[in-house]
Amino acid sequence: MKQDEEQEILTDNIREMANMQRLQLLFAEQRTSLAVLRTGIAIFTLPLSVLTVLIATSKFYEIREIIHFLIPTVVILIGLIALAIWMIYRAWKTIMRIRHIIDRLKARDECLKEFLD
Repeated sequence: MKQDEEQEILTDNIREMANMQRLQLLFAEQRTSLAVLRTGIAIFTLPLSVLTVLIATSKFYEIREIIHFLIPTVVILIGLIALAIWMIYRAWKTIMRIRHIIDRLKARDECLKEFLD
C-alpha cells in the first residue's frame, strides 16, 4: 500500500515537472514571437518615416526630375511594408496559438491554473 502511494506521488511530481517544462518552452516561444512582432513594427515605421520626409521636402524638388530615384524608393518602401505586415501577422498568429495551448494546459491541470491565474 505504501509503495503504491509513493509511486502515485512520484507520478504526480513527474507530470507536474513535465507540464512546467512545457510551459517554459511555450513561454520561450512566445518571447521569440514578441521579439518578431517588435521587429515587424520597427520595420513598418521606417517606410512611414521616409515617406514623411519625402512629402515634407517635396517643395524643394520637381518630381519629374527625380522620378528615376523616386520609383525604386517607393518599390523598396512597399516591399518593407509588406515584410513588416507579414512579420506582424505571423507573430500575432503564433502568440494566439501559444495562448490557446496554455489555456488547454490550464484546463487540464489544476496546479497550473492556480500558478498562472
